[in-house]
Amino acid sequence: MRITFGADDENETTRAVLAELRERGEVEVVDTDSWPDLGAGIGRAVVEGRADVGVVMCWTGTGTAIAANKVPGVRAALAWDPWIARGSRLWNDANVLAMSLKRLAPDVAVEVTRAFLDEPTPDPDEADAIRRLDELP
Repeated sequence: MRITFGADDENETTRAVLAELRERGEVEVVDTDSWPDLGAGIGRAVVEGRADVGVVMCWTGTGTAIAANKVPGVRAALAWDPWIARGSRLWNDANVLAMSLKRLAPDVAVEVTRAFLDEPTPDPDEADAIRRLDELP
């Protein structure tokens, strides 16, 4: 799996997530402290096929999720627990995971990351709803 990762700050949580990602595949790290550029850059990497999924982290996770979602074709989901992360893949076919690097403990952030990556395909029952996402203006 090709993964693109970026965070606008570094701490124990970001290092734990990056270590988990490196165990799972080829990781491209985007290095910028500008959260808008970070989110959009990771979104573009996913949409352009340079990565299968992206993981973004900023203080709240919200800014990078908003920036990533500005890129057509990105479905970035802000998740703070494994259930949300898994559901974002299953029911929304999210292709970018956004997390807070300030409010998630390292072990929780790793669990959220695992839940996101361990759900490789969306629920077929949600195919019509997911398709409609691409049709929205």
